[in-house]
Amino acid sequence: MVEKISRRSFLKGSALATAAAGLVDPAAALAAPAVAHGAGAPPLAGPDAVAIALNVNGSVQHLKVEPRMTLAEALRGPLGLTGTKIGCNRGACSACTVLLDGQPVCSCTLLAVEVGERKVRTIEGLAKGEALHPVQAAFVEHDALQCGYCTPGMVMSCVALLERNPHPGPDEIRAAISGHICRCGSYPHVVAAVLGVR
Repeated sequence: MVEKISRRSFLKGSALATAAAGLVDPAAALAAPAVAHGAGAPPLAGPDAVAIALNVNGSVQHLKVEPRMTLAEALRGPLGLTGTKIGCNRGACSACTVLLDGQPVCSCTLLAVEVGERKVRTIEGLAKGEALHPVQAAFVEHDALQCGYCTPGMVMSCVALLERNPHPGPDEIRAAISGHICRCGSYPHVVAAVLGVR
């Protein structure tokens, strides 16, 4: 049976909760996260900028970043690698996809200070001089890019797919790009491009 809550009982409960909150020692509450952090845990960073080293496209880059800076922001800002696009900035569109130790990740959902020694590969790290990566060349050949905003992230996911499976079928390709939002609707061309990689 559901008990009906009156205005009087609601106010009485609210008053008790407020009174109980006043019993908490603010200094102890502030210290609690440090205690919970525990021995053996990595040191807390911030709030000021901290020095980090990122292994990006085979080169170790040293920079100072605020602990709240995402990997996408670090790549585009201090490192000047603007090929990585930021679309939704919450991991929903996958425009910012890079490879982290060979696995596609949304770089807008990962803090730069969390990357550590893992290897980051961006769209800039694919071509060899003027020679495009085979996936990039196939995207051009099959007209798999229109406005181009989603293209770098889409290419990175396709590269990761081909590195783990050199001969994927159409369904595997569609699964690999399923998290990518392409407002131009070039998905069929992307599938054709990956199938056509030589």
